[in-house]
Amino acid sequence: MAYAARDDRPADKAARYAEVEAEILAVLDGEPNRTARMATVASMLADAFPAFFWTGFYVVDPDKADELVVGPYQGTLGCLRIAFGRGVCGAAALDRTTQIVDDVHAFPGHIACDSRSASEIVVPVFDGSGALIAVLDLDATVTSAFDAVDAQALEGLMARVFG
Repeated sequence: MAYAARDDRPADKAARYAEVEAEILAVLDGEPNRTARMATVASMLADAFPAFFWTGFYVVDPDKADELVVGPYQGTLGCLRIAFGRGVCGAAALDRTTQIVDDVHAFPGHIACDSRSASEIVVPVFDGSGALIAVLDLDATVTSAFDAVDAQALEGLMARVFG
């Protein structure tokens, strides 16, 4: 069952996230490589939720602790680098909190990597010691595509995959 419409009931979306999480965890069982884990998560989320226009990670640059660099993703060309505090991804990295933006064009300082993006959710990703290692960025071509159901499911998934 592919979750395609933003108007579906939250319970249906939560159930789909639970199903996808179980699939992701099964595929990643025993895989220690962080890049492989990120690539798998991006691919499987993009496949499971067709409304997701761009699905991927921006990784904290080990040489510039206040900058994100594009990591594994599914979608059109992404921005290569994003400073902490800049755009939705940079806000999530700086504040270390999930950002839900109903209309990216109304978000001050939004970085338009692709003008078709209309709404976005960005979830900070922490390792087992609590250090920020990346942000998970999901974009949709419709406004208000993301809500608290997405935030809760994605935060839980990131904790289980990378924590």
